[in-house]
Amino acid sequence: MATVTPRTPSHVPPVLMISESLTTLLRHTIDQKTKPLGALGKLEDLALQIGSVLNTDRPVLTHPHVLVFAADHGVAGHQPVSAYPQAVTAQMVFNFLQGGAAINVFCQQHDMDLFVINAGVNIPHFDPHPMLWDTSAGKGTADYTRQPAMTEQELDACFRAGKTCVQKVAQRGCNVLGLGEMGIGNTSSASLILHLHGGDPLSDCVGRGTGVSDEGWERKVTILEKAATRHQNASSPQEILQAVGGFEIAQMTSAFLEAYEQNMLILVDGFIASSAFLMAQALNPHIRKNAVFCHLSEEKGHRLLLQTLGADPILNLNLRLGEGTGCPLAYPLLQSAVAFLNNMASFESAQVSGKSDS
Repeated sequence: MATVTPRTPSHVPPVLMISESLTTLLRHTIDQKTKPLGALGKLEDLALQIGSVLNTDRPVLTHPHVLVFAADHGVAGHQPVSAYPQAVTAQMVFNFLQGGAAINVFCQQHDMDLFVINAGVNIPHFDPHPMLWDTSAGKGTADYTRQPAMTEQELDACFRAGKTCVQKVAQRGCNVLGLGEMGIGNTSSASLILHLHGGDPLSDCVGRGTGVSDEGWERKVTILEKAATRHQNASSPQEILQAVGGFEIAQMTSAFLEAYEQNMLILVDGFIASSAFLMAQALNPHIRKNAVFCHLSEEKGHRLLLQTLGADPILNLNLRLGEGTGCPLAYPLLQSAVAFLNNMASFESAQVSGKSDS
């Protein structure tokens, strides 16, 4: 099985990780801004988190990136796991590279660099493109209703690939990273990951994905119950990923872990991205302090998954697109948190009277 050894991020001085002095300074700075205590709500929590992660009371967000991992799933051959054919995965990768998808539009709007990772799309090859990184672990996973989705060697390759991708963006000066995905059938993998990890009823974990009908949803649950029974003994994150994961989900799991090692702020998108984060947090619980959960997805299992993580997302826009779209939509709120922390006057500097004790 792929192994990950949690360790203290190399970029963070250990004394700052265990000292409360920075947290105290940040809280005092936030509370002394010209506003009632807590009046900026979640923005205050974000400012405290950002300053704590970046280890400064004057944080700067630099070179934000979104990485979209794409791969195919063997289970997609069962109808109606998805309302769309498997060929759409590759077609959407081409759309990303041509700049035509929602994630392109939102990343461009908010000055976030975007790269697409071929983690295992079922296509002979992609032509070279400056936005495309090839870390393919194969032409899609195996059908996990009949066998494990991937071999131990494929899982190891995915963990190496995810780590390498994040190291590349770290070299570009990135300290804010969002991860997205594209893969027909990957809501099924996410549902099974949630079910096998937490033991929640499978029907509570399975949603409509790309929009299957009521009858289609029932057949989808029946198909996934077969996989859940076959792999019911999978318990560790590595075992679960090997049994029912996707190449893109496994690479995202590793990428989340490496983003923590690089001391980045981690933007967590919707259901599939959250399932990868669930596996990453199981491997290294410390990763949670770096994570910003961008939104609550319309996908049925996402609310349950966020409850499992104890996470409070900052947006609820009824999204269910994937691609990492929640990351650039949430990013301006991080910018606003940093802006008020760094630039808003204090009661003292503005010569404004603070709250009286009476």
